[in-house]
Amino acid sequence: MILVGKAVLSDDIKDHFFVCDLEKCKGACCVEGDAGAPLEDDEIAILEQAYPAIEPYLSEEGKAAIKKQGVWVYDQEGEKGTPTIGDNRECAYALYDEKGILKCGMEQAYLDGKTNFKKPISCHLYPIRVKKYDDFDALNYDRWEICNPACSLGKKLGVPIYKFLKEPLIRKYGEDWYEDLVREIEGEKL
Repeated sequence: MILVGKAVLSDDIKDHFFVCDLEKCKGACCVEGDAGAPLEDDEIAILEQAYPAIEPYLSEEGKAAIKKQGVWVYDQEGEKGTPTIGDNRECAYALYDEKGILKCGMEQAYLDGKTNFKKPISCHLYPIRVKKYDDFDALNYDRWEICNPACSLGKKLGVPIYKFLKEPLIRKYGEDWYEDLVREIEGEKL
């Protein structure tokens, strides 16, 4: 276990490799699973405010699902998340590109400068899942066979999970926290 600030991280985040390989997985994490993307409480208001800028990037099915279900929903476990299309198919914010790869409509709007909200932190941090406790966050590597291509590419390129997720880890916990994490894993070199 690695302890940095009020976060306890599994050793897996330093010991395992990961780099998304969308050409191979086709963005399967946007469609697989038992619910939409988990949302944090502060993301709800941000998403509600940003939705008009995001809507033009969505598929007609996605827009219809959001119109029917709302910008966010409670999933079957009572957790807040994004709505899904149909009977728990892809996230309502997902869209297929010309190669059949699922992309995030929120992220596309962000990349085009239409919003400041990139995407839910749960998506940005994947394959790390955060479990909140009263006094700390537990960060664990979520192994999923749909990500086997990402594991292979990460190993080939020599990129451990904590380096692949530098940007979202900084987004979640801050630059100083990330520097402390790197020091904890690598020693004093930065």
